[in-house]
Amino acid sequence: MNPRIATLREQSFTAIPAISIERALLQTQFYRENLGKYATPILRALNFKNLCEKKTIYIGDQELIVGERGPRPKATPTFPELNCHSVEDLETLHNREMTPFRVDPGDMKIYRDEIIPYWRGRSMRDRVFEHLPLPWQKAYGAGLFTEFMEQRAPGHTALDGTIYQKGMTDFKQEIAQGLEALDYLHDPQAQERSDALTAMDISCDAAILFAQRHARLAEEMAAQETRPARKKELLEIARVCRRIPAERPTSLWEAIQMYWFVHLGTITELNGWDAMSPGHLDQHLYPFYMRELELGTMDADGAKELISCLWIKINNHPAPPKVGVTAKESGTYNDFTNINLGGLTRQGADAVNDLSYIMLDVIDELKLLQPQSNVQISERTPYHFLKAACRVIRNGYGYPSVFNADQVVLEQVRVGKRIEDAREGGCSGCIETGAFGKEAYILTGYLNLPKLLELTLNNGRDPLGGGMVGLETGDPRGFETFDQLYDAFTRQLAHVVDLKIRVNNYIERMFAANAPAPFLSVVIQDCIAKGKDYYNGGPRYNTNYIQCCGIGTITDSLSAIKKHVFDDKIVTMELLLKALADNFKGHEALRLRLLNKTPFFGNDDDRADQIMVQVYDSLFSAIDGQPNTKNGEYHLNMLSTTCHVYFGKKLGASANGRFSGLPESDGTSPSHGADRNGPTAVIKSLGKMDQSKSGGTLLNQRFLPGVLKTEQDLDKLAGLIRTYFKFGGHHIQFNVVDTQTLKRAQEHPDQYRNLLVRVAGYSDYFVDLDRDHQEEIISRHEHRGL
Repeated sequence: MNPRIATLREQSFTAIPAISIERALLQTQFYRENLGKYATPILRALNFKNLCEKKTIYIGDQELIVGERGPRPKATPTFPELNCHSVEDLETLHNREMTPFRVDPGDMKIYRDEIIPYWRGRSMRDRVFEHLPLPWQKAYGAGLFTEFMEQRAPGHTALDGTIYQKGMTDFKQEIAQGLEALDYLHDPQAQERSDALTAMDISCDAAILFAQRHARLAEEMAAQETRPARKKELLEIARVCRRIPAERPTSLWEAIQMYWFVHLGTITELNGWDAMSPGHLDQHLYPFYMRELELGTMDADGAKELISCLWIKINNHPAPPKVGVTAKESGTYNDFTNINLGGLTRQGADAVNDLSYIMLDVIDELKLLQPQSNVQISERTPYHFLKAACRVIRNGYGYPSVFNADQVVLEQVRVGKRIEDAREGGCSGCIETGAFGKEAYILTGYLNLPKLLELTLNNGRDPLGGGMVGLETGDPRGFETFDQLYDAFTRQLAHVVDLKIRVNNYIERMFAANAPAPFLSVVIQDCIAKGKDYYNGGPRYNTNYIQCCGIGTITDSLSAIKKHVFDDKIVTMELLLKALADNFKGHEALRLRLLNKTPFFGNDDDRADQIMVQVYDSLFSAIDGQPNTKNGEYHLNMLSTTCHVYFGKKLGASANGRFSGLPESDGTSPSHGADRNGPTAVIKSLGKMDQSKSGGTLLNQRFLPGVLKTEQDLDKLAGLIRTYFKFGGHHIQFNVVDTQTLKRAQEHPDQYRNLLVRVAGYSDYFVDLDRDHQEEIISRHEHRGL
């Protein structure tokens, strides 16, 4: 990397994350003065404009791409309209050992005296929890599921190429046409559409205003600058910000700045955690790069420098922290921006280009926490690109993760999306699939599959909490066959899914009515044409996902019960239930039998794998096609992020020999240590799952560094990926690190500050993880060969 990028990278890496209360204070003052004066969408847009007009702006020395969400790099705003932090929350964030956010004592006082009193009872979280039914609250408290929207705005969102073809003035013209065409005589929603479109128009003005402020600041800085080269750069920054985002970009610099202003707009407006993703950035930027190469105004090094500046900008933006218990237990700075490389064009051709390789180089050189990155591999993807990605994977950052572009298309076409839109789609956040720039694909929270089995084994009661949480499906001691047990499980599943969806639908109407996102609506296709907000059915596609966790744990537990209790009749149900209730204390011989004499998922053993398929099909039947409130549907995906650790804490001992409180299996990965026949057996087991029925699956694998030393080793890794994708796999990702290194990092964190590991659908610094998550990564099976 050149000296500029080295300096900016070091500044970003060493900057201390802190809470900025500026947004919360501006928001509070605005709402106090204006609540009730305007329709809600217009109020939200005017609030966004007020933020763009008054928030502190920042241009750092040597920066080329400009703009921060807070007043300085890594100064993270809060969103009190979504969830208002208490003083205790702020103290927890300031003092927690892992991933702290520094909070100024004076800011805590302002929060206590001005912000909390106004938002108490007004925040989305407060209003939602006031109306949640008791059965939902019991199930939520027992750890049967989580609810994403109780902490932040719905996500995820990714863009297509529209913002590189249109500026905000073009969007304003479309909005004006939409307003002119409203039919107040025949359309009962005409006024509602008018409010939504007017709000979008105001939001366009706000984004332009924000950029103009940066242009003025750059000009002022240039007037004071004594270094000729930097003065020239500042004047160019000013020129770019005068044009962008008002007009469509015409150069690579303008295109990157265009994306960044849109990104900042969406995460300033509302999005409280999962940030915007640019989609297929290599495809979007390639025409600008090629044009400049032809004109002689840009070379590969110049493009690499600008792209590196964008990477560093994204790294400057930690995710806004959570509240309550989650603030104590969920710690990451990652805001889940995900860059898709390679894949397919809308016409179905291979999309790999020169920028795809340049971006792989940027990933390899910068070694930053974020953005996350992935490569989309199709049958049409050249082997050279896959091999180049494997070289980066070998270095042990946990990224890029690898997706099956053909499977991504198949998953989307199955649910009715146009094939061109499906090809343009991919992954945002972790592994979830969507049509970029045309879809609101909302993650509603995680579902704890092993906990559902635990309820089944206790006739609907939570053995940890002691209360009645599920259905009374019968005392399992009376079950004579495995099918009877499994039927009871499916009834518990249907009951809990129904409960979750009913409340999800209520919450999404709350967001549509009270927290619209007019600026985000501008840049997602069909929102302007429909005159509808992003959260109110405006996008072309509207999908809700339920993320299902622990399929390895529940499969192995059911396999153990089937073999030892029902098939071999060596263990009675009475004895098994007592052993589980005792957390295997006094039952070690039984635990070892369950652990070592059971067919486990992940070993290409049909006895276990067919149970996995049975559970997966039951999930599909319970979830897929359930209606949401935006003329869309619910689908499932197999994603745990870090929730398998939390869910494990809410789960007693399980029949696969797992002790109470330990993590469940993550994603679609086998249970910890269960995959004993190598990585090829793992992918053969997963190949039996029809992953096209999902909206994404996640597979973690860990290798010793010595496994990937040579070029031949990389060929084997590429072959493993290609083979898994031929089996219909959606996604695979790798940690390349040995156990000894991880344990040394636990003991001497200051010496391993740069150690990145793959946690779930994202990478994180190992020393920033809490002990539970560190131990979970250490416990993943360590493959010693390919």
